[in-house]
Amino acid sequence: MSSQVSWWVFGVMTVVLILNLEFSVVEGGASEETKIHIVYLGEREHNDPELVTASHLRMLESLLGSQKDANEFMVHSYRHGFSGFAAHLTDSQAKKISEHPDVVQVTPNSFYEPQTTRAFEYLGLSQSSPKGLLHDANMGEDVIIGILDSGVWPESPSFSDKGLGPIPKRWKGTCVDGEKFDSKKHCNKKLIGARYYMDSLFKNNRTDSGIPDTEYMSAREVFAHGSHVASTAAGAFVPDVSDNGLGVGTARGGAPKARIAMYKVCWQTQDGSCATADILKAMDDAIADGVDVISISLGSAIPISREIDISNVFSYGAFHAVSKGITVLMAGGNFGPHAYTVQNIAPWIITVAATSLDRWFPKPLTLGNNVTLLARTPSVDPELQAELIYVDSSKEMTSEAAGKIVLGFTTAENGESATDFLNKQMEVQAAGVILAGRRSDKMIVSEGLINLNIDYQQGTTILNYIKSTNKPTITVSPSIALTGPLVATKVAEFSGRGPNSVSPYVLKPDIAAPGVSIVAACTPEKMNYENGYTAMSGTSMAAPAVAGVVALLKAVHPDWSPAMLKSAIITTASSTDPYGEPIYSEGLSRKLADPFDFGGGLVNPDKAANPGLVYDADVQDYIRFLCASSYDEVSITKISKQTVKCPSPRPSMLDLNLPSITIPFLKEDVTLTRTVTNVGPVNSVYKLIVQPPMGVKISVTPQTLVFNSGVKKLSYQVTVSTTHKANSIYFFGSLTWTDGIHNVVIPLSIRTQMVKYFDQ
Repeated sequence: MSSQVSWWVFGVMTVVLILNLEFSVVEGGASEETKIHIVYLGEREHNDPELVTASHLRMLESLLGSQKDANEFMVHSYRHGFSGFAAHLTDSQAKKISEHPDVVQVTPNSFYEPQTTRAFEYLGLSQSSPKGLLHDANMGEDVIIGILDSGVWPESPSFSDKGLGPIPKRWKGTCVDGEKFDSKKHCNKKLIGARYYMDSLFKNNRTDSGIPDTEYMSAREVFAHGSHVASTAAGAFVPDVSDNGLGVGTARGGAPKARIAMYKVCWQTQDGSCATADILKAMDDAIADGVDVISISLGSAIPISREIDISNVFSYGAFHAVSKGITVLMAGGNFGPHAYTVQNIAPWIITVAATSLDRWFPKPLTLGNNVTLLARTPSVDPELQAELIYVDSSKEMTSEAAGKIVLGFTTAENGESATDFLNKQMEVQAAGVILAGRRSDKMIVSEGLINLNIDYQQGTTILNYIKSTNKPTITVSPSIALTGPLVATKVAEFSGRGPNSVSPYVLKPDIAAPGVSIVAACTPEKMNYENGYTAMSGTSMAAPAVAGVVALLKAVHPDWSPAMLKSAIITTASSTDPYGEPIYSEGLSRKLADPFDFGGGLVNPDKAANPGLVYDADVQDYIRFLCASSYDEVSITKISKQTVKCPSPRPSMLDLNLPSITIPFLKEDVTLTRTVTNVGPVNSVYKLIVQPPMGVKISVTPQTLVFNSGVKKLSYQVTVSTTHKANSIYFFGSLTWTDGIHNVVIPLSIRTQMVKYFDQ
């Protein structure tokens, strides 16, 4: 079957053929099964899409021997943002076509998974405020956000176009009819585009896609993920919604008047939800359709593919989108809290981490001795009073637990044992389970059996009470709602963490936004969510939140490049919550959050609209970065369709003009350059403030930047040296330029390595 793949970003795209085991081809006397492969060819050689597709068919015909086979075996032609195609090929055919001089790379089709109403008020984007970014941007009305996900439930009130003006004339996309999706009925001035992609899931004979009958063969979703993501980015105002009574309020997106184009690339299949060949085609179409922002909440395991590797489809696709002025945002993945788990790490992408917000739904647990604890996992179960019993999770269950609430302990890493323990309690008809283990802020709605998570300290308190009395009892009350400064903001345990495992000189994630218990639209077919709204947690929720913010910024600053928009949100982000309290990092142990947890910090939309200075970069800067990364000139030339001659010696990866400085292997003194562009008052003077990492010396020249009508860009040099005598861990600091009004802050992440690639 097809391999499972992480959700990834394409930096540069070629023709890619996708491999899915299908029918057999007799070749050289032996029978070979075809698979879908993606063939990546780089930039287009023709502006006419029809000519591009014709060139793909000619290449495939020369391989297969007939025009008929070429048409039948072709799955997708990528012909807008870049050049490439997906086709059914045997392994030997894939190897042969990879040797063609015009082919950059060939990779098998693979699959990604989704990374899964108060959030924007928490970030300061309040509808009631007469001033600020939300007001200045007219809520993002003329900005178009492309969402690559599992489809959309078009009837949701979040996709109402009430009060919206005409669709922007630059929009070139379409709505495609399909099963229970009528483009004339279901698309409007809010949901302006809806496409679906499934060709790469089929065998060559167009059968056996693996898609169940419960799926809709259209842009309509059944997966209950795409609608949530889309409405988080740009959903309309919908009052009085909740998740079964929790989180009651008005649901809305970050840019409530922005337009949405849905590209359904994820399906309920056994092999995996989202095929890379279809994702590439959707990104290609989105570029041609005229979207301003692309938001992708897909991913998988720890990233290993480099930016130039075609298997890193998101990086390739995003490179082409960014080169055409389209900002691409992606989820940082849900494989935290361990180091090196952040995904989607290409420098031209905005990678988003997830935090909690100032809202919590704890569940009071009152013991028979009148001690009350707050369970961290919220639920909507009714009040229950019952006898309390402790059960060793490693032992067999007995009928002793029937009708009682059971306390158990689980190890930090053993999620399977927790599931087994819960199932055992259900078998003996326990009234409920309280499981002590790692902290969790995820919202769980349980039916028939109370299922609560607490931490080890709380578990020990309950266990000691059980041991102190002959008949321990407990009262489990309904969840209560706590909001405001009493609730600490934390980087979620699941959020992918840095450092960057592929390009260690590039800080990832870039930014953080709320992604815990976010109430947004879903399909009403989801069990117990007939009202069409649910709370979900994941970096999948955080990425579209920042996409909404970027849409607002794009409306206010339509001439800003993707790198300028990225810089604005990073350099103005906050390391504290909106109440001035520090942001923590949730994990195996709690600590203060650092750049590997949240990049620049928590996004601050209003400050991002007026950053003062920005760090800009364009395609040529990224090509120099690829040269610095030791990629060969032939591959870079094919990807960019520019004749690339890397300088000798090759440039330093440290000199990519990022709004951060990350040095993973500091031994001798290092000097690097950054360039800032003034987007604030014409006549401005900025002074330097440095907070060096522990044991690191930072020297900056000059220490004052003076801008006027003739000077809009200035560069500065940073020299970094270490006082450590042995290999160190990463230490963190910051470099700030301030004019007294604007504080332009970039994070510093520096590790001393006296012996490279050796950790003591």
